[in-house]
Amino acid sequence: MLKKFDVIVIGELNADLIMDKMTALPEEGKEILADNMTLVIGSSSAICACNLSTLGSSVAFIGKTGKDLLGDFILRELNMRNVDISMVIQESGLKTGATVVLNYGEDRANITHQGAMNFLTWSDITAEKLTQGKHLHYSSYFLQPQLQPFIAKIFRTAKDAGMTTSFDPQWDPHEKWQINLNEILPHVNVFLPNETELLSLTCTTSLEAAIESVKHLVTVMVVKRGAKGSLLYTNGQIKELPAFLNKSVVDAIGAGDSFNAGFIHKFIQQEPVEACQEFGNLTGAISTQATGGTAAFNDFHNRLKHAIEQYGIITA
Repeated sequence: MLKKFDVIVIGELNADLIMDKMTALPEEGKEILADNMTLVIGSSSAICACNLSTLGSSVAFIGKTGKDLLGDFILRELNMRNVDISMVIQESGLKTGATVVLNYGEDRANITHQGAMNFLTWSDITAEKLTQGKHLHYSSYFLQPQLQPFIAKIFRTAKDAGMTTSFDPQWDPHEKWQINLNEILPHVNVFLPNETELLSLTCTTSLEAAIESVKHLVTVMVVKRGAKGSLLYTNGQIKELPAFLNKSVVDAIGAGDSFNAGFIHKFIQQEPVEACQEFGNLTGAISTQATGGTAAFNDFHNRLKHAIEQYGIITA
């Protein structure tokens, strides 16, 4: 069957209000000042979708916002980056989600109101919408409680329709990590946790033990490790790849989601997974050159050219 899109992204939609250049993180009962403030499109899923589109993949988004100013803002941002929004639902009576991000040095603290993302359900998705793409990416399992019972079904439906799939679980704000990986991962082609998430999901204290606990479930797993780079596990083999370190990091918001975009973009072109990993490391590094996870991609091709020269990469 002819597919309309390269990638369908299902996930949460929210705006990020980023506070920068603070002298400290706030304390209870006290007020501090931030010398800079930026409103950007947020959410793991949306950042990945936007950057995939900028890289040249055709992308459609399935999600939900409120019918409000932030919802309109998010749809404009997606549309501006050529992400198809025809399957995004704006629902009256719901508030669009928002995250306040407090950046302080290399650390940050977030507070999120889930809003409409709390109310995305299987009935909003449907197999007809889902299977319009060649590849399905799903992110932020713990922020979308009404979808949780249907995640295995969503991936299974996609695989039955001939799609490839990827899954980034993201952080659990409740830190309970209740998820049935045995049910979900057999239907996932590429599993994309970061190191902290994988340790928490597997209740282990070392990366080796975590890999051992899920290796029978995964086809390809890439563990994002921040400044330490990434680890690829496939066919019983492990490949560690150092990060392309950016010496002047603006912020690391969305760096993991940008890694996802780079990896998936190459993966759907049937590139070797090692090449996907390298390109993911590169797109993650480029993301840190500007604020908010998507801004660096506004001038991506020039940044990519400079990065190739800087890091001595032969092909990208």
